Amino acid sequence: MTERIIFAIPKGRILDEALPLMQSAGIEPESAFFDEGSRALLFATNNPHMSIIRVRAFDVATFVAHGAAHIGIVGSDVIDEFDYSELYAPVDLGIGRCRISVAMPEGASDPANGGHIRVATKYPATTSRYYQAQGIQAECVKLNGAMELAPSLGLSGRIVDLVSSGRTLAENGLVETDVISQVSARLIVNRAAYKMMSGTLPALVERFRLLSGERAAA
Repeated sequence: MTERIIFAIPKGRILDEALPLMQSAGIEPESAFFDEGSRALLFATNNPHMSIIRVRAFDVATFVAHGAAHIGIVGSDVIDEFDYSELYAPVDLGIGRCRISVAMPEGASDPANGGHIRVATKYPATTSRYYQAQGIQAECVKLNGAMELAPSLGLSGRIVDLVSSGRTLAENGLVETDVISQVSARLIVNRAAYKMMSGTLPALVERFRLLSGERAAA
């Protein structure tokens, strides 16, 4: 009996680019998936042995790491932030490209007084590691959005956030000062599931690997 595969995909910026790739891999979500009025989170596909869950990007990694989903698509920013040992990320899908950057108000200075700074971010682990490598202790104020407001309202002197075009920073009077890492979407798999579902998951991973290679060569 074939075990049902649960495929986790993120809401937001990666989804629009991920869907054509999934369709090229032969995965077609049911029509309810595209119904903007639907509140459902679990969807059938054209494969009776595969379902899709649509969750927040940060939750994709958690669902897959804990085995609630077997495979998923998520940005490398999320993988690096959680650093789950149970996650295997075998394929760079080459979509969702952006970067994690440090930004500050234009013309401002935020010296590390006594080797300490305060940073607003939704990436506290990534931010702490970045500054620790420079001998600086970063006090991270965890926000889930509207990071750009933090410096102007005195919450922090700088922010660490995802940057694509830089337009949001510019419209809020901020400029990039450092790039921490380049980001792209990865195919992730639960390590235990990859071994236990050896009749299905490795072949699916290989399908995405081939498609990603074709995209890169095009």
